[in-house]
Amino acid sequence: MRYFEDFPPGWSLDYGDRLVTKDEIIAFARRFDPQPMHLDEEAAKHTLLGGLAASGLHTNSILMRLNVDHILHDSASLGSPGIREFRWLKPVRPGDRLSARATVIEARPSQSRPEMGLVTMRFEMRRQDGDLVLTMEGTLMLGRRPAREAA
Repeated sequence: MRYFEDFPPGWSLDYGDRLVTKDEIIAFARRFDPQPMHLDEEAAKHTLLGGLAASGLHTNSILMRLNVDHILHDSASLGSPGIREFRWLKPVRPGDRLSARATVIEARPSQSRPEMGLVTMRFEMRRQDGDLVLTMEGTLMLGRRPAREAA
């Protein structure tokens, strides 16, 4: 179990290698973002993206899944008060393999709730060619290490 104290400024973790398929792009779009550039290859050619691409919301969801699998499932996560910034920089296409990096930019104990700390992280998602497709900055609320474990 990882606690607030395990995420000092500068801590980072690389993770991922998640294949994005055409079928999942279309299925997500049908359900949550039914725009032509996410639904139909031919129609997508005539959009600003110039071809079928994952919805930004789909890309966010992939990052969330990677975060849960590699950080949150094994931590004293208490949720998040919010996201400071989200940017979609390049389209995610069928066949792209995505990886991510999380880096702590700030960590501070909560002044109002001494049993937790706030950790601000920057997340970067890249595709197989190294191009950055998404950046996010957000804050996690994490439980502090219990006194019995700190000793």
